[in-house]
Amino acid sequence: MQKQDYYKTLGVPKAASADQIKSAYRKMALKYHPDRNPDNKQAEDKFKEASEAYEVLSDAQKRKTYDQFGHAGMNQGAGGFNAGSMNMDDIFEQFGDIFGDLFGGGRRQRRRPAGPQAQRGHDLYKEIVISLKDSYLGKKEEITYYHFFTCETCSGKGAKAGTNHQMCGECQGSGQKSFQQGFFMYSQPCGGCAGQGYTMPFPCEKCHGKSRIQNYDKFTVTIPAGVFDEAELRIGGKGEAGVYGGPAGDLYLKIMVMPDKQFERQGDDLICNVLLTYPQLVLGAQVEIESIDGTKEMIKVPKGCPVGEKIMMPGKGFKKLRSNTRGNLVVITQCHVPKKLNPDAKKKLKDYSDVIGTDTKNSDGYLASLFKKFLG
Repeated sequence: MQKQDYYKTLGVPKAASADQIKSAYRKMALKYHPDRNPDNKQAEDKFKEASEAYEVLSDAQKRKTYDQFGHAGMNQGAGGFNAGSMNMDDIFEQFGDIFGDLFGGGRRQRRRPAGPQAQRGHDLYKEIVISLKDSYLGKKEEITYYHFFTCETCSGKGAKAGTNHQMCGECQGSGQKSFQQGFFMYSQPCGGCAGQGYTMPFPCEKCHGKSRIQNYDKFTVTIPAGVFDEAELRIGGKGEAGVYGGPAGDLYLKIMVMPDKQFERQGDDLICNVLLTYPQLVLGAQVEIESIDGTKEMIKVPKGCPVGEKIMMPGKGFKKLRSNTRGNLVVITQCHVPKKLNPDAKKKLKDYSDVIGTDTKNSDGYLASLFKKFLG
């Protein structure tokens, strides 16, 4: 059967502009749209013919070829297509912008699968508070929390054993119902299935058709040595169970490291202060200290060591994550100043002060004499 001229199909002259061609196709597409003409084979053929004509005439290169060679040019690989073999969904996909919002963006209402769609469960987040010592050594932590599990009674189907979901008879599985008011058509969620496209006549008695139930969970997780403050550990599959057979989400553990009174962390280094006497700073010394894990370490204080000197002990700091190396233990020297001295120690300290020429007048005695002199 010989095809009708594309310009005649759309009812436009050969000199028609692109906007005129688009407007003509829009009118025909709305007139013969399958949603407005259900089960009408003649209207569907008209719709396809108009779409084929528009596909060619809306493309400048294809239109030029068609004007020169007619339908023969389209049959020689110029990019035309046969209306009889066209897929309706392909037409809606390609020309959806033509229809605007009149038919839900130009897409034909598609039938949904007769049943709920599997969905991945949500991820969960939980904070864990540990000590600085725990972050140095690592530890095992018991995690307890409530979350959704797949319903064992229905194996996540949501329907009672021996039954299944059914396609909604009101919307035929589309989840939408269309209405026409004059020239315009609009759609809204189907009331018979709440827009789901299916119904569940016999829901599972355990989960009431939800496919999952909430329950208490407990497991032990290993917090690695060297973990830093606000680090996140992902535990795969320990989030909410998926809906209707979908995969479970993940559990993210946020590690909060509490401050320590004696130690602190800088990068992968462990920092602490050591109180030394003035003679130890001046003369040097071997001093034993206790690290954060309780082990004893011997540090060498050099002669003439100033206050605030950093003494490094390589490999004694925090373990570096994803590595077998460690940071350093950094010991910062501080001077211990006693508040009370016995008479012998006090005399020797004054003698030393005289030798180096330091003024050691007793401030309390000096102020008392000054106050007495002022009162007369």
